[in-house]
Amino acid sequence: MKKFKRLIKRLFILLLILAAFLYLNNSSRLTKSRNEPPFLLAHRGMAQTFPMEEIENDTCTAEIIYEPEHPYLENTIPSMEAAFQAGADMVELDIKPTKDGQFAVFHDWTLDCRTEARGMVQDYTMAELKKLDIGYGYTADHGKTYPFRGKGIGLMPSLDEVLSQLPDKSFLIHIKSADSAEGTQLADFLSKLPKKRLEQLTVYGDDKPISALKEQLPGIRVMSMAALKSCLLPYIGIGWTGMIPSACKDTQLHVPEKYANLLWGFPNKFLNRMDSVNTRVILVAGDGGWSEGFDTKQDLQRLPQNYHGGIWTNRIDVIAPILK
Repeated sequence: MKKFKRLIKRLFILLLILAAFLYLNNSSRLTKSRNEPPFLLAHRGMAQTFPMEEIENDTCTAEIIYEPEHPYLENTIPSMEAAFQAGADMVELDIKPTKDGQFAVFHDWTLDCRTEARGMVQDYTMAELKKLDIGYGYTADHGKTYPFRGKGIGLMPSLDEVLSQLPDKSFLIHIKSADSAEGTQLADFLSKLPKKRLEQLTVYGDDKPISALKEQLPGIRVMSMAALKSCLLPYIGIGWTGMIPSACKDTQLHVPEKYANLLWGFPNKFLNRMDSVNTRVILVAGDGGWSEGFDTKQDLQRLPQNYHGGIWTNRIDVIAPILK
């Protein structure tokens, strides 16, 4: 009986020591302070927004926009310039391959929703895409008026144009398909850029194209579901020790708000650990399913107190003045 009591006592002391270690090793209160402003990632630049409820893969979001509060259209150079001027540290853009081997900066699979044309982006040359009106389909009142019709002609840029006209800015490039060939094509394009320019770029998308791109350009930051899982799942398992899985190094992590508190040391201890391995952390609103962002003052109230990591937003014009 006495041996059993001694065993229980030792086990209790061991658990206390373990609990103390877990707290001391993972408390954000006991780590280097983070005083810099949050890193703001503007989704599609300065864009027209829409309600996220009941969005499906084939929803034409141009047909359900809110009443416009600014004159900019997503994925255009003017919208990117406006986003950076508003306070964005990085702008996200979408790319689609064209008929003549370039990359058009455009979100949708087809042209039907936003333009007057029909068919896939890949059915047109970049010169032909330049003739389209990308503001043609936008309406906030179920088709009674089209406030951007006629104002988007010539505004669809190529990726080369964006990187050339904004040479010192950081971008998150989104490969929209699951085709590994697009990853290879983008790697060929990016490989011609100087190393300093590549350091300003991150690429994300489906596992296959990202894997193909990373194989050719191992030094570039990437983000995919496979990359996210290969880092965060092992981290949840061993992060309490302070160890950082090798898959977490030199990359970018888009962490859904819903799961952030599962990460040891979140926010500041976790952010500092990722900083130490050259990895950027972007907090995405909700469960990360539909590019939800922190878009209102009320959304920001859900952030951890004194949060200084990356933030995904669809309303850089609203969020940047509050945080910066």
